[in-house]
Amino acid sequence: MSIKKGKKEIYYSKVMLFGEYSIILGSMGLTIPYAHFNGELKFINKNSYTDLDFAQNSNQQIRELNNYISDLKSKNQLLHDFDCDRLANDLNNGLYFESSIPEGYGLGSSGALVAALYNEYTLDRIDSRAGIQMEEILELKKNFAQIESFYHGTSSGIDPLICYLKHPLVLENKHQISSVGIPRKEIMDDDAIFLINSGKPGKTAPLVKLFMEKIKDPNYLKVIEEEMIPLTNKCINQMLDGNLNGMFNDLKSLSALQLKYLPEMIPASIQDIWNHGLLTDDFTLKLCGSGGGGFILGFTRNYTQTKTFFNNLKMEMIPVYREVIK
Repeated sequence: MSIKKGKKEIYYSKVMLFGEYSIILGSMGLTIPYAHFNGELKFINKNSYTDLDFAQNSNQQIRELNNYISDLKSKNQLLHDFDCDRLANDLNNGLYFESSIPEGYGLGSSGALVAALYNEYTLDRIDSRAGIQMEEILELKKNFAQIESFYHGTSSGIDPLICYLKHPLVLENKHQISSVGIPRKEIMDDDAIFLINSGKPGKTAPLVKLFMEKIKDPNYLKVIEEEMIPLTNKCINQMLDGNLNGMFNDLKSLSALQLKYLPEMIPASIQDIWNHGLLTDDFTLKLCGSGGGGFILGFTRNYTQTKTFFNNLKMEMIPVYREVIK
């Protein structure tokens, strides 16, 4: 067993607050690490108290990913130098990814695994550190995109990037990504960002394919480019500027657009609840990742009332961000 000794590396899930789908067409994006769900590389052994079926399935998945990476390497197409042999040896010794990040729920389960494998087995690794240069961030994103495409057919590389750097990132465009802080001065005690479980996983690849088909319609593309992208960018800029009143106002418009133009990505069981939020102003829902299932992302300025609403529906409301009440 050859995982490097030293500090145990934990990889967090991620939440994309803004930018799903529209980022494909050049909108901004804002994503944050989310420590509530996380994972780490481990070995199956008699001292581990874990779900053995889960561990063995994870081991097999990583084995298939390593075959994919090895194939790229043999064709001289791999963008970075990866120690496939050491990973293969570790897999034979029971390596797996112990993870609480649910698959198909929009929280970057494959991104966390890719980040972990890159950190452990890349021979020319770019280290995650304070003050990392823009060129290095873009190089990481490109490397991650190549590996994660194994799971989704295509990947932006953003999910593994946020899992690796473990810091909120704003994507200005394809060539400009930077770490950011989210201002707290305007956040009130009852403001919150939260997740709602739709009750079933979603699948990214077919939904992205569907979106790519839909934007071939010029009228549909016009809505995305002239309405959804500007609203997404405004929400991000207002959140980063601390203008929460403006952000919540534009967020409601963005939510309504998603309900109208991305209905296939919103589970039928959630659509009435989504519309209830728009009608009452108690909360606002939007996609979390590609949708189709998994978690739904929510924003509210009335956390107490919203929590009661979802409790009455027997639906768990998981906080992503709340101001610490002193």
